[in-house]
Amino acid sequence: MNIGEYLNRMDRFAAGAGCQITEVDEEHAVAVMKVTDKHLNGGNVCQGGALFTLADIAIAALMNHQGQLTFGINNSIMFVASAKEGDVLRAEAVSVADHHKIPAVEVRVTNQDGRLICHVTGMGYRKSHSLA
Repeated sequence: MNIGEYLNRMDRFAAGAGCQITEVDEEHAVAVMKVTDKHLNGGNVCQGGALFTLADIAIAALMNHQGQLTFGINNSIMFVASAKEGDVLRAEAVSVADHHKIPAVEVRVTNQDGRLICHVTGMGYRKSHSLA
């Protein structure tokens, strides 16, 4: 089983939020999510936590792509535009530094029109044992 299939099944929080990994290789990972009523905040736009969850699962897929357990240790999110109900969001994580212990990635979350919704950076810590 590849890392995308594994996380789509085992990351129950991201799956419950409607996030799904669609691509993973050594350089990038992509996750998608359709914004539904359950993702909306009091301002009637997509809640920041939902956006972060989408970005986070893409980060996890990329950092764990080799099967070595990696946990996030630092993340930062910058909100650029609002996502609305019905938007189909795409989070693409790309490797910035694939260090053997402290990998770094950046993620662009865009909507179906290619509009940037948020930008996320993340760092992880690779453990000495396998993911599964």
